[in-house]
Amino acid sequence: MTVTGAQLQEFLAGLDYPVSREDLVRWGQENGVSTEALQALRTLPAEEFDTPAELGEALVTLTG
Repeated sequence: MTVTGAQLQEFLAGLDYPVSREDLVRWGQENGVSTEALQALRTLPAEEFDTPAELGEALVTLTG
């Protein structure tokens, strides 16, 4: 099964912004996100995302 950007966005709903890649991975680990989703989060650019839209764009690019 491939994780889609929409699935990742659903997992990440309700986060406080700005958020970094490290924050996202930590959040995923603490909330039982699938191994596949964690791997996808780890491949995000090492930057901070200021808004859900910015994170969404990165996720769409990542997951195709």
